[in-house]
Amino acid sequence: MTRREFVQLLSGTAAGWPFVAHAQQGAPRHIGVLGADAIVWNPWTVAFVARLRELGWITGDTIDVEYRWAGGSSKLVSDFTAEFLRRNVDVIVTYGAAAAVVQQATTTTPIVLAVASDPGAGLVASLARTSGNVTGISIRQSELIGKRLDLLREVVPHLRRLAIMGNAGYAMPVLEAQEAKATAQALGLEAARPEIWQSKDIAPVFESIRGKADALYVVSDPLIAANRTLITTLALSARLPTMLSYGDYVAAGGLMSYGPNYANLFRQAADMVDKILRGTKPGDIPVEQPSKFELVVNVQTAKALGITVPESLLAAAVQ
Repeated sequence: MTRREFVQLLSGTAAGWPFVAHAQQGAPRHIGVLGADAIVWNPWTVAFVARLRELGWITGDTIDVEYRWAGGSSKLVSDFTAEFLRRNVDVIVTYGAAAAVVQQATTTTPIVLAVASDPGAGLVASLARTSGNVTGISIRQSELIGKRLDLLREVVPHLRRLAIMGNAGYAMPVLEAQEAKATAQALGLEAARPEIWQSKDIAPVFESIRGKADALYVVSDPLIAANRTLITTLALSARLPTMLSYGDYVAAGGLMSYGPNYANLFRQAADMVDKILRGTKPGDIPVEQPSKFELVVNVQTAKALGITVPESLLAAAVQ
């Protein structure tokens, strides 16, 4: 029997024992963070580690945190997952697009989704009781689409033609893009959904929609996040107002975003990791959803595009 199997056996007998055993031995618990992009994730992982410290976990002492960056590559996700499993990490923290690949590799190592559009898509039995080895945060992007389009129409009153940009290589971005197109059409807008499979597709997409769209809805995923500066720069050059998923895109030059505060999501994920390290099974930890959403507006980008943002929105926005 391996040491890890012994610890797992104890966890089925007394929830608090694994934590006590590690504390007595002085051995740190191991957390594997499998992210998409180091630069994008940096402020989020800082919040994650800070929350763990508040909960009594000190990096380099009671916990070791290892980071791997897949950049949207499913092969790298698979390779890094295998590496984490060889290292016997106690929990893997990752994102929705990677989750299915990670879960294919292990049904026993706890998986916490810090960023996921809809983990209910085959990953958990239900949001209230996941039953398996996966728990985390569900953003439920589909519920935000209508609000984002309403905000975009308020800022761009002449909006008639909408381009929807997303990664065609993953199921969740495709689903959000399809729902955004259907919602836009239900509002009487023309909606086009050009496909992006890799970074080199981005510039040609902008050429294809130049002069044919009044605004751009961007579906976030690792590929898009890694190219956020390129996308916002090309959008500004094409004089396209952008609706984005979260504030980092706006900081990179996008016009506006509406969504959760991702640093707060990672703090929520840290709470879940804390429970798991202290003996709670991930299947007994309900999937959580954000309780607050932020409107972020880049005033400088609005001025460059000649857009006057309504004062009511500016008053509610993080600028």
